[in-house]
Amino acid sequence: MKQLLSVLFATLLAFAAPSAYAADAPESIATRLLDQMDAKDYAAAEASFTPDMAAAVPADKLKAVWESLPAQLGAAKGRGEAKVTPHQGVQVVVIPLHYANGELIAQVVVDAQGKIAGFMVQPAPPAPAAAPAADANYIERDFPVGDLPGTLAMPKVPAAAKIAAVVLVHGSGPQDRDETIGPNRPFLDIARGLAVQGIAVLRYEKRTKARPQDFIGGKYTMDEETTDDAVAAVAALRAAPGIDSGKVFVLGHSQGGMLAPRIAQHSGHVAGLILFAAPARSLLTILPEQNHYLLDADGVIDAQEQQFLDELDRKIANVRGNADVADKDTPLGLPAGYWRAFEKIDPIVDAHQLEIPMLLLQGGRDFQVVDTDWRLWKKDFSTDPRATFKHYPTLNHLGIAGEGPGTLAEYSKPGGHVDAQLIDDIAGWIREH
Repeated sequence: MKQLLSVLFATLLAFAAPSAYAADAPESIATRLLDQMDAKDYAAAEASFTPDMAAAVPADKLKAVWESLPAQLGAAKGRGEAKVTPHQGVQVVVIPLHYANGELIAQVVVDAQGKIAGFMVQPAPPAPAAAPAADANYIERDFPVGDLPGTLAMPKVPAAAKIAAVVLVHGSGPQDRDETIGPNRPFLDIARGLAVQGIAVLRYEKRTKARPQDFIGGKYTMDEETTDDAVAAVAALRAAPGIDSGKVFVLGHSQGGMLAPRIAQHSGHVAGLILFAAPARSLLTILPEQNHYLLDADGVIDAQEQQFLDELDRKIANVRGNADVADKDTPLGLPAGYWRAFEKIDPIVDAHQLEIPMLLLQGGRDFQVVDTDWRLWKKDFSTDPRATFKHYPTLNHLGIAGEGPGTLAEYSKPGGHVDAQLIDDIAGWIREH
């Protein structure tokens, strides 16, 4: 079964009654879970879950996710050493998973009673990025955005010089400052690629990544998640030494691109927008399309996959209604209020209300934000002198080149970098404006 990130990377935290395994070490409990799944004993795996975890990820769903991995990444090649970290009353066990065509990590959350309260499989993070070379024409330094850690890539310029700058705004999910996805770091590539060309770039940890505790209680919207911090980043960058306060741009990727016009509205001090793979439609319209694309990659959607799609449609209908909805009955388990606030966002309408230039970038192999969205942007702005359009037939959602239809598996392949021409186009456009 070919699952989208929303399923493959599902995490659930809960607490349960005491278990017979409570005396076992957390790494033993986590290893036993993986052994059971390798042996296709999913019922035994489910029996080790907390009640909430078992309800959300029953044996059949666990089977579908686990058995999809070799189809995406090739044969399993063993595991690495388990590492355990205490976190807020639970133990988080991380175990590397080696596959022929990629590296993953399994994250297993073990509660105080020895029950599994969370399970997540995700691409393994890459090795730490090397620091810029000593003779590079830019430096990187810590640059926090409020209480969020950040990094400013700053060209080496004379003390009196004032240069243009860009704030990078992440896509969906808890993203780090490099927007790390598997071995790929698109924001690191963009930041350093622009800095080499004399443009300062600020990237920072997304709040859902750096401060998940800020979202306890579930009453938040895209503004608390993204918009407010991006506005603060623009203000901080405008006040930084060496930055031309009238030439601070915002580059939004994916969901960040969808929100970029809103960020510019709330700020009032954005010189221009770079919309990279920006949705033009509701996220709740795009989400089932993404899932259908991946599930149909082999030309067949089986009964279990169709059941998943039907369940997703049901959850979308829930949040598009007006009734109270529990998080377990919403897409991705996010609060209904979050989705309902996002449903009111129309990035095209927001962009029309601005009087600043826009550069729109789209990869031809992007299966997450697709040609339908690109055509909608062009329909409204192709004759607008404020807008510049750049299309790259071989690039995927991350701006990395490849061949054939876009796949989830390519996000786990090492060695890819954001296309140099795309970065050059951004730099050239900024210099023009």
